[in-house]
Amino acid sequence: MNIEGILIGIVTFIIIGVYHPIVIKGEYYFGKKIWPVFLVAGIAGILLSVAVNSLLLSSMAGVFGFSSLWAIHELIEQEKRVQKGWFPNNPNKRNQTKASQRNGKPI
Repeated sequence: MNIEGILIGIVTFIIIGVYHPIVIKGEYYFGKKIWPVFLVAGIAGILLSVAVNSLLLSSMAGVFGFSSLWAIHELIEQEKRVQKGWFPNNPNKRNQTKASQRNGKPI
């Protein structure tokens, strides 16, 4: 009996489930400026996926890497969701629009 496929599915489910709140909290506290963290994690995961000989570990690293890259897109989308009022905005985070930066006044 081969259970590698089931294990890969479970790990994929867990990684996606963990990334959802990470993206929400990351955008809340830091904004989308933390995207380079996800880029580095994504590249590292993909490189690890190529370097590992085990199909199971390689698959898990690949899922982690591409989920990290997808998180960059989700950061941008999360910022839009906050602007629409679907998620709370952090009042302590400095949010300055381009118009307010030109006027020299923070929001």
